[in-house]
Amino acid sequence: MSLDFEQYINLADDKLGAQALYATDDFFADKSRLLRREAPVWKEAVFDDNGKWMDGWETRRKRGEGYDFCVVRLGLAGTIAGVDIDTSFFTGNFPPSASLDACYSPQGDPDDATEWEEILPSLSLAGDSHHLRNIESGKVYTHVRLNIYPDGGVARLRIYGTPSVDWEAIDTQQQIDLAAVEHGGRALACSDEHYGKTSNILGPGRGENMGDGWETARRRTPGNDWVIVALGHAGNIERVVVDTAHFKGNYPDSCSIQAAYVKGGTDDQVATQSLFWRELLPAQKLSAHEIHEFVSQVNDIGPVTHVRLNIFPDGGVSRLRLFGTKAG
Repeated sequence: MSLDFEQYINLADDKLGAQALYATDDFFADKSRLLRREAPVWKEAVFDDNGKWMDGWETRRKRGEGYDFCVVRLGLAGTIAGVDIDTSFFTGNFPPSASLDACYSPQGDPDDATEWEEILPSLSLAGDSHHLRNIESGKVYTHVRLNIYPDGGVARLRIYGTPSVDWEAIDTQQQIDLAAVEHGGRALACSDEHYGKTSNILGPGRGENMGDGWETARRRTPGNDWVIVALGHAGNIERVVVDTAHFKGNYPDSCSIQAAYVKGGTDDQVATQSLFWRELLPAQKLSAHEIHEFVSQVNDIGPVTHVRLNIFPDGGVSRLRLFGTKAG
């Protein structure tokens, strides 16, 4: 997958509240599976009352005119940078082609009067494959409609983009989590994410299990692991929360945080720069399955746009919260 897409947020993630609202048909596989965060799986020789169990959305064989589609409410309204139409494990039953429409309907779900805009023209699909495409539109959308021609199955639909946040409505004295995914926080780079994605640490709520956090492989060489996060908005960080929920025999021994106000450049270059960022939080000991809150330990270094969480030497973190006020 493109690194650029990895640095965006999947706005159609069911863990962020995305929902498949309507499908013309989902006889063989329920439309809700289309939005699951987990990668699709194959279950050999597993059947239900309607046929072979498939991990995705699958319609009946169409015997007349027309095509099938599924309407999705995004978990977070935002601009769309790219999509992935994933047909994993659909080999003899994938759609020959698909397209994608989107709309902005903040007051409620779309109806017959809603005006849809095509954001991805029809493209040919292959079985058991990822289909990654850039979307060149700066508009904010709340819903998408996946059209498949004429029928078949799709394992996952990923809509990568940036959440839309009304920063003008947030007072400069209001303390918020500047790194939260709903505020546009993004995990840009890391040393390792063998067992869990770095983006998980910015998700809502506490982690459901170890898989809903960031965990690195066991380090067998000198050094430590790290992750770089871009804040949703430049701000002054006043309180840090590091949650090791569910990490009991594999939590880091300690952590520290560096930060900087990054001007210009690209997301790809910040990893090298981060070695020289200022210390926001000196090294702090961590414990298993616990919420660690740091206030007095946080250094006042002024407004920042990026942070680097260092964990020593390795292990797993469920959530990172960076509470502060937006910079004016």
